[in-house]
Amino acid sequence: MDPKYVSVIAQKLSLSIKQVVNVYELQEEGATVPFMARYRKEATGNLDEVVITSIVEEIAYFKDLEKRKETVLKTIDSQGKLTPELSAKIVACINATELEDIYLPYKPKRKTRASQAIEKGLGPLADWIWEQQSGSPEAAAQAYVKEEVKSAKDALQGARDIIAERVAEDQQARTAIRSLFETSAILVSRVLSSKKEEADAQKYRDYFEFSEPLSKCPSHRILAIRRGEKEGYLLMDINIEKAIAVPELERLFVKNNSEAAEEIRLAIADSFDRLLKPSIENEFRLTTKNAADEEAIQVFAENLRQLLLASPLGSKRVLALDPGYRTGCKLVCLDEQGNLIHSSTIYPHPPQNEWQKSVDTIKQLVKQFGIEAIGIGNGTAGRETETLARSIDFGKPVSVFQVNESGASIYSASEVAREEFPDYDVTVRGAVSIGRRLLDPLSELVKIDAKSIGVGQYQHDVNQSRLKESLDRVVESCVNHVGVDLNTASKHLLMYVSGLSATLAKNIVEYRQKNGPFKSREELKKVSLMGPKTFEQCAGFLRIREAVNPLDNSAVHPETYPVVESMAKDLNCKVKDLIEKAELRRQINRKKYISETIGEFTIEDILKELEKPGRDPRAPIEEFRFDDSIKTMEDVKVGMVVPGIVTNITKFGVFVDIGVKQDGLIHISQLSDTYVSDPAEVVKLQQKVKVTVTEVDLARKRIGLSMKTGERKMGERKMEERRGGERKTEERKKGPEPVNDFQAKLNELKKKFK
Repeated sequence: MDPKYVSVIAQKLSLSIKQVVNVYELQEEGATVPFMARYRKEATGNLDEVVITSIVEEIAYFKDLEKRKETVLKTIDSQGKLTPELSAKIVACINATELEDIYLPYKPKRKTRASQAIEKGLGPLADWIWEQQSGSPEAAAQAYVKEEVKSAKDALQGARDIIAERVAEDQQARTAIRSLFETSAILVSRVLSSKKEEADAQKYRDYFEFSEPLSKCPSHRILAIRRGEKEGYLLMDINIEKAIAVPELERLFVKNNSEAAEEIRLAIADSFDRLLKPSIENEFRLTTKNAADEEAIQVFAENLRQLLLASPLGSKRVLALDPGYRTGCKLVCLDEQGNLIHSSTIYPHPPQNEWQKSVDTIKQLVKQFGIEAIGIGNGTAGRETETLARSIDFGKPVSVFQVNESGASIYSASEVAREEFPDYDVTVRGAVSIGRRLLDPLSELVKIDAKSIGVGQYQHDVNQSRLKESLDRVVESCVNHVGVDLNTASKHLLMYVSGLSATLAKNIVEYRQKNGPFKSREELKKVSLMGPKTFEQCAGFLRIREAVNPLDNSAVHPETYPVVESMAKDLNCKVKDLIEKAELRRQINRKKYISETIGEFTIEDILKELEKPGRDPRAPIEEFRFDDSIKTMEDVKVGMVVPGIVTNITKFGVFVDIGVKQDGLIHISQLSDTYVSDPAEVVKLQQKVKVTVTEVDLARKRIGLSMKTGERKMGERKMEERRGGERKTEERKKGPEPVNDFQAKLNELKKKFK
């Protein structure tokens, strides 16, 4: 890689040259980001995945820049215009925008007013005016009046067209106008008058007459305005003051007060209006869109990471319900590995209302299959079905969970689901997906297109290839962070393991089906197409429970097994003893095992893993209940303090499910008593929160929520007053409460003798 690019990357990311070079070389050798972050800490200087990814993206940027330079040099050379100075300037360029500015005058283009003027022979007149010498431009123009040029006025117009294009293609001019856009551009939007009264336009009414400095406009607002423009309701402009811009250009090109200089001034004003301003505006439309995309993608990616790393129930027998009214609740029973062992349908809700029959069915299935937990989809009839499940006395503890079913229908109709369950319809597949999400969200969600999970903002408006690339990287990161059970993982999960392709994932599953469970990581080498490099990349992220070598169920990489074996040998014990006995681990002299290839970071990771081998890094699952007093939006009142679950995090606020089939919004200003710049700093996806209802708009189906302390205290007071009023009403109905047992007996005797 060109040293100048390495230097730029290192400076931009505040890294050493060595770190950038090492990441580049590891990538060239085929190393993945998770592998570099976990098993090459000495080489990277203990960089995390985020920084390594940034280096990888910068490397890709400069590789693309090099390819573009080749095209530019070849094109200019074919025109016979490539001088040594121009070539050196292009080669030294480290910025794509700067490269395009250099290339612009040589870029093949369609017919323009300037090119037509040149064809008419007006180039020399434009050059004479450009020099701004004394003399009359009109008199000079007379010499160019001929058949194609009707008058001196036409000749001057053609010359100004040539000069206007020259100004618009000048690198200094573009830099000056670009600088003005960066510092003082205003984003303006307005509604199309013909669409103003349309119902669908109303969602954009905040932008009907809107303006804001572009530098201060948040990404979600830019994306909203662009969506309104795309749908044909809004017009969007990015403006700068012409009265400031044109004098800036005149300072670059006007040399004196000659008559020719006046022609230059006219050309500059025309160039700004017709060429330069639209060109740079388009640039900023693109750059702000890209920046807004990146921020939206980052929000989506972080939400997805949190969702994928949500707490798993673990290996337990589950009964899962996909709720519904008329079509009933599809019910499935799954074993500890998520295999389907039973499916049926119950009809507890209208119109059938088979409540008791449904209770009996669930009770019988829990007993028959040893069910330990129940998972219920949070869609239509979810709350009612949860009430049903919680009303049943199973004679033993059976946890009940509401499961976010977003994207389950996408999975159930997918090729993946048809391949897994060819003999079952989409409703059964959907219920299975709900149950498996409870067992292990990560293993199940990798089967669904990440965009369908619904945890982003404007995900359909952003660059789709960039979004997919980012989300795939997040899935890969999460899968490798958690680790994968080699003997139970589906090929869809294995595909995201470091170094494994779809073909290799399929080969691993086929090998397992033919030869039985893997007994060691070493056995992986027998899988078709599993080469040494691929084994190196994937082995540390694959786990084998109950393996002969306990390290095979840990994140310790096989390449460092000899180090652990040396530790055990030096302490006269077995590797298993090191794992089980903390006092032995405390006796290890870390420095003794540091070598040229294995440093302190690796030794530290090995010791952490020996302490808790194969430990799932995800938090344990917690049971959660919504407020039983609210089931629909009509039940929600301003001032209520209710429990909820965070379902989506955006830059402008947080969406929370409070159990009424309509998420409420905590605006960023309502998240905390102190200033919040990013909602992700305050809450996490799937977090359980207490919120105060601040607004209920039934017509627009909007619920406003707050997490501010003051709002909560006020809400709790109101709720206590409401409960107090309800208690008094009940007391009046029941009569006075007996003060003690003696008083109660006395009251009974009085009633008897009356």
